[in-house]
Amino acid sequence: MLRPAARLVGADRAERLLLPVERAAKSLMFDCRMCGQCVLRTTGMACPTVCGKVMRNGPCGGVRADGACEVDASMRCVWLEALDGRRRIGADVALSRAPIDFSRRGSSTWLQLVEGTPQPTPQPAPPHRDRPTHAFEAACRSGRFVTTVEIAPPDSADPSMLLARAANFAGLVDAVNITDGAGGNCHMSSAAAAAILAAHGHTPVCQIACRDRNRIAVQGDILGAAALGVRNILCLTGDDVSQGDHPQAKPVFDLDAVTLLHIARGMRDRGEFASGRRLDVPPDLFLGATANPFAPPYEDRVANLELKIEAGAQFIQTQFCFDLDLFARFMDAVRRRGLHERAHIIVGVGTLSSVKALRWMAHHVPGVHVPDSVLSRIAGAPDQKAEGLVVLVETIQALRRMEGVGGVHLMGHRNEETLAEAIRRSGVRESQDRQSN
Repeated sequence: MLRPAARLVGADRAERLLLPVERAAKSLMFDCRMCGQCVLRTTGMACPTVCGKVMRNGPCGGVRADGACEVDASMRCVWLEALDGRRRIGADVALSRAPIDFSRRGSSTWLQLVEGTPQPTPQPAPPHRDRPTHAFEAACRSGRFVTTVEIAPPDSADPSMLLARAANFAGLVDAVNITDGAGGNCHMSSAAAAAILAAHGHTPVCQIACRDRNRIAVQGDILGAAALGVRNILCLTGDDVSQGDHPQAKPVFDLDAVTLLHIARGMRDRGEFASGRRLDVPPDLFLGATANPFAPPYEDRVANLELKIEAGAQFIQTQFCFDLDLFARFMDAVRRRGLHERAHIIVGVGTLSSVKALRWMAHHVPGVHVPDSVLSRIAGAPDQKAEGLVVLVETIQALRRMEGVGGVHLMGHRNEETLAEAIRRSGVRESQDRQSN
């Protein structure tokens, strides 16, 4: 009805008339930041640009136990508000949202609706391109129980310490993850560290976090890592910078993990940058993402996982699992949707040296949940480090018996010898060797 009037007065004049009204109304009701691509109709009338990480596709894995935002503990997670709102208006279908087009910032979405301007949406998934299957992907496709381990890259220009850490896992793991500024702390870049490992015969997983780079830099890093022999990419949104050693740094968050997966998949299968420009040679990538079954909203974590799989995730690595009962409920929902058949579910496990360290992690690292029963058991042991190792081995063995679990991902900051011992004691490697033979 309004379109003829908008055409009569012209787009520029119509925008000048509508924009102040739209800004005032949406700012008052939704704390709108005027991104120019309003998605309120699909987010239960909660504006995702208020999110501390500008998440466009659901909550991050760092939502606090009380539902507070990881970045601003005084604010309830915007995506919890959005999920509540969507239920109230009956919009229960999860949708994938395109990354923000910053060239539209400050423009009127109302005028776009009046004029019938198409809103940006992710491109349809491209057909899979025929490409080589490399070691880690082949291990996952084999159907056997895989093991991966996480290593923090060194605070050094000398790679010898990195190689020494990785050497602890020779013959014990299928791949080695290299963190990307985990916890907002600075180390050697994940892409460089992964390339060093690849050059020395290891199978690395390069983590790429959206926190520190825009989409131009991310795509350049993906190409650079692939050119240096890195075939496995884990797509992450990234931790809050305020908890790291550079709290004064500016977080970027141009993308979230879902939009990064769309872009990486397009580079691989469509042979295009996000801009649509053609690549001369596409990268051969095995794409992964993360899931956190242990942070609210528990009942919606599977929907968020499905978004990532739809976007292109072929393997999933989870946050630390200390609560087997909670994880079993998550896997029940995963199996009902058949997601374990579409992506390899690799469960995060680990241990620290004392109950004090575990309590600190549970209280200070958003998204980590350690049940009181586990804390009490380790606290009451005469040797807490040894008991923590026993709990870890028992957890690995329990996960091996759980339908739909495809492997374990061991984590523990600079705790390589203990993690290697856990793999040996759990017996998973002997089982893998028998299956291979």
